[in-house]
Amino acid sequence: MTKLQSSYWLCVALALPGMVFAQGDMQAAIVRVATAEMQMLAPMTVVPGTVVSRDEARLSAEVTGRLLEVADVGTVAARGDIIARVEDTVIRLRRDELVAEVERARARLGYLESEEQRYVKLAESNLAAATKLEETRSNRDVSRGDLRVAESRLKQIEDQLARTRIRAPFDGIVVERLTMPGERVDVGKNVVRMVNQHRLEVIARAPLKYYSFVQPGQVLEIRAGAVVASGTVRTVVAVGSENTHQFELRLDIEGNLFPVGQTLRVLVPTSETRQALVVPRDALVLRPEGISVFVLDENRMARQVMVTVGIGAGQKIEVNGDIDAGDTVVIRGNERLRTGRTVTIMQG
Repeated sequence: MTKLQSSYWLCVALALPGMVFAQGDMQAAIVRVATAEMQMLAPMTVVPGTVVSRDEARLSAEVTGRLLEVADVGTVAARGDIIARVEDTVIRLRRDELVAEVERARARLGYLESEEQRYVKLAESNLAAATKLEETRSNRDVSRGDLRVAESRLKQIEDQLARTRIRAPFDGIVVERLTMPGERVDVGKNVVRMVNQHRLEVIARAPLKYYSFVQPGQVLEIRAGAVVASGTVRTVVAVGSENTHQFELRLDIEGNLFPVGQTLRVLVPTSETRQALVVPRDALVLRPEGISVFVLDENRMARQVMVTVGIGAGQKIEVNGDIDAGDTVVIRGNERLRTGRTVTIMQG
């Protein structure tokens, strides 16, 4: 190989990396995009909340006696199912006694009503019978009163007998046995605790200065670790005092994302809602020179736009800069993108 040929191939070798780089630079970057849009937003603060059941009760005894049965913890019950049972022997015997009294009062009333009819016929021709008729009618009225009293007592004892069965007031699950079988219970003593795990709400408390920004029907974001959900404000109650200066809000939540007792965070607005230009958070590119977003023109050419960020809402965040609603922004593949680069948009 001559000296001239050696020089030629050396120049080619030195130029080759630059040629390869230039060729690679011409290839379009593959990206995923989204659209900048206007959205109603408000600054948010985070307050603690707790998941509770709207149906939770400690079921107590309504009659005195020895507890015979109590449902085990974990028992799923429908409304009206028997959860516990109190001994009813004395009450049943008293009921049988009152049943007999009612039957006797009815028999007595039937007899007097028959006597009344007989004396009505006799009184037409016999003065003595007329006097007896008045006496019979008086006894009949007294007997009617006795029957009503006996029937009322029977209904009362039947009500007590029904109360020896403690029934579920709603669909739910037994979460705690407060009294064990064999123990004696008095009226009002707690026996079992029930919770409906499918009718949940969140109770949260926030500073009173934000009270006017939370309204019933408003949808707020709820977070518990990596789980993000939403709840609808059902009621807002001002319960502030000299010490707390807080108000209470209750939010309805759907499904069973959270168990009863779960602590979580609720995002509460701290000012009036306003229009803001938002983009997905993935559109933001963080570099030493600042935060930017890559916007595509009609020829799919990228343009880097420096922005400042504002308030966020879920996966969207407010941006301010040389960007308008409807602009196409890059949300994937923007890490190594630069102004002037043509891109290929990934579908799906």
